[in-house]
Amino acid sequence: MNSKILIVEDEAKLREILCDYFSSKGELPVEASNGIQALELIDENEFDAVLLDIMMPELDGLSVCRAVRRTNDVPIIFLTALSDEEDKLLGYELGADDYVTVGYNPLELLARVKSQLRRYTQLVNLCESIDSIYRVDGLEINDRNRTVTVDGREVKMTPIEYKILRLLVQERGKVLSISQIYESIWHMQAIGADNTIAVHIRHIREKIESNPKEPRYLKVVWGTGYK
Repeated sequence: MNSKILIVEDEAKLREILCDYFSSKGELPVEASNGIQALELIDENEFDAVLLDIMMPELDGLSVCRAVRRTNDVPIIFLTALSDEEDKLLGYELGADDYVTVGYNPLELLARVKSQLRRYTQLVNLCESIDSIYRVDGLEINDRNRTVTVDGREVKMTPIEYKILRLLVQERGKVLSISQIYESIWHMQAIGADNTIAVHIRHIREKIESNPKEPRYLKVVWGTGYK
């Protein structure tokens, strides 16, 4: 199946090379020359993956990633000349799935894209047909229409956020480790999953908690996990 991939790169020649390469491999590349254009395209289209340059004028890739992750779980792979570990950690904290520095082999880049696509496809395929409503105080999760409300106000969740929150509500009172959460949601071994879960948990708390620093619903049990 052809994958629709957004390539966000301000350097025209490199953008052209990447688009030509992905086209030659049967993929469907769409190009954006800056971060603002990228956000407009993501708002109007559904993409299977996003290749995102970090160093761009007007709106950098980190800002784009932060904005996308508020509503969208599309796989994001950063393309950058930066190799500093702090820069990489910041990218992962904002929700990036992978990080490729300039000088990469296009074949390796395609392999990484396909790896992320497989991971996300596995998640999408886990859509159970459960007709249940879960309530915790003012928090309600409705599996019938897959909505989340807090004190009657609907909260927009990405598919992964929804599944993590529902799992924690279903296991209310229990402390779930990062490995338990990851393996329950993705159905694969949790290798290096700490940051992935932490980012999603932070996003969920920002959406459902009136004060994320003093959470009403989702709490951290330091050194153990979440409940």
